[in-house]
Amino acid sequence: MTKSKPQTNESSPTTKSPKSTSESTAKSTTEELRAKAEETREELGETVQSLAEKTDVKARAQEKAMAARQQLDEKTAQARTQLQEKAAHAAHLVREKTPEPVRAKAVATSEQIRDKATQVGQLARDKAPEPVLEKASQGVDLARANRTPLFVATGVLVVTLLVARRVRRSR
Repeated sequence: MTKSKPQTNESSPTTKSPKSTSESTAKSTTEELRAKAEETREELGETVQSLAEKTDVKARAQEKAMAARQQLDEKTAQARTQLQEKAAHAAHLVREKTPEPVRAKAVATSEQIRDKATQVGQLARDKAPEPVLEKASQGVDLARANRTPLFVATGVLVVTLLVARRVRRSR
C-alpha cells in the first residue's frame, strides 16, 4: 500500500477554504464588537453626564433658589393684594362709621401734626451734629428705596392692630 498525500481544497477555485471563512467571521465579529463598544461608550457618556448633573451641587442649589424665589414672589404678590384689599376695606369701614365732625377734626389735627413735624424736623436739622444727619439721611434713602416692603409691613401692622382690637372688644 502506498501512502498518498491528502488533497487540499486550496487549489480548487469553487470551494471556500476554511481559512477565508474564519477570516470573514472574524471581520464581522470584530465589526460587531467595535459597534457594541461604540454604543457602550455613548451610553457610558450619557450616564456620566447624567451623574455629573446630579452631583453639580451649585447648579442644583441655584435651581432650588430660583424656584423658592419664584414661589416667594408669588406669595408676596398674593399677600400684597390681600393686604391692599383689607386695608381699603378697613379704611372704608372707618370712613363709614366715623361721624363727619370727627373726620373734620381728624383732618385738622393731622394738618397741625404735619406742620409741627415739619417745624421739629427743621429744628432737628439745624441743631443735630453732622454724623447724625448723615445717618438720618441714609435711613430716609433706605426707606425710599424700599417703599413697598415698608407699606406692606405697615399694612400688616395696621391690620394686626385692628384684628387685636376687635378680638379684645368681643371678649
